[in-house]
Amino acid sequence: MVKFSISKGRYTYTHDQKYSCENVDIHHIILKSSRANYVFVYTLAVLLLASALYLCILGEKSISIVYYSVLFDIFLVKLLLRNPVKKESVVIMPAFGVQLETHYMSGKIIRCFVPIDKILKPVLVECVTPVTCYWTLSLMIRGESEMVLVFKSLRPPVKMLVHVWKALCSATDIKEEALNTCTTNN
Repeated sequence: MVKFSISKGRYTYTHDQKYSCENVDIHHIILKSSRANYVFVYTLAVLLLASALYLCILGEKSISIVYYSVLFDIFLVKLLLRNPVKKESVVIMPAFGVQLETHYMSGKIIRCFVPIDKILKPVLVECVTPVTCYWTLSLMIRGESEMVLVFKSLRPPVKMLVHVWKALCSATDIKEEALNTCTTNN
């Protein structure tokens, strides 16, 4: 049963209550699939193959150019359509821990479980690169030098991340006000 849903751009956030037990909290970030990318890649591959055949037949070039074109087309399709992510989910079980799931278009699912007693606190982090700026949700883990990303492949807007962050804060018994470290000095 879906309790709450938000859609923004390419992403849809749903807060799910699948089980009758109210302690299990499920949050999904779903990527809206676009057929345009597939059409573009396959059209480009067909055009490259057609031009290679044209050069081979009318240009009296070697047949090896067709073989190289087929190999390049296979490489191009694999590169541009590499194992896309369909959705990422966070299953919060306050008594046990947090399960992070990544669902791929091929049907493959990768799960990672983090015990609740190892989570120090969930943090929203602003990542800045020379090209872009985005928000991500991470878990600080006791005894680990690196944080664990909650959404490894998708970069949903902060508006969706806040709901998951609040649920993680309540599951780990951390007050949200205590996590707000931004202060202004006048």
